[in-house]
Amino acid sequence: MSSNPPASPDQPPRTTASAAKHDTDATRGAAVPFTRAGAVWSALAMGFLILIVLLIFITQNTASAQFTFLGWRWSLPLGVAILLAAVGGGLITVLAGTARIYQLRRAAKKNTAARR
Repeated sequence: MSSNPPASPDQPPRTTASAAKHDTDATRGAAVPFTRAGAVWSALAMGFLILIVLLIFITQNTASAQFTFLGWRWSLPLGVAILLAAVGGGLITVLAGTARIYQLRRAAKKNTAARR
């Protein structure tokens, strides 16, 4: 006597564990694994979409604006000035993140050396 429940008449009986695994793989479909190349392609596509939006923003905001900083005076199109400010803010964020990662790596190395 087997411990397996009887199969219904419309389903063929399963004979081995490998056959059961093959059945579940076939029912799930062919899943494609996530790859770095796919991630890069997605990031590039999203980057180009953002670039297009930024170009539209700059071309629609071409009115000249006056800027003064520490006695310097200059004028730029408003879209370019806002884009430069955003890029500067992003660079400051990257620098702060880099400093934090460096700090965490040093702390991890010290902890690893102390455990030995």
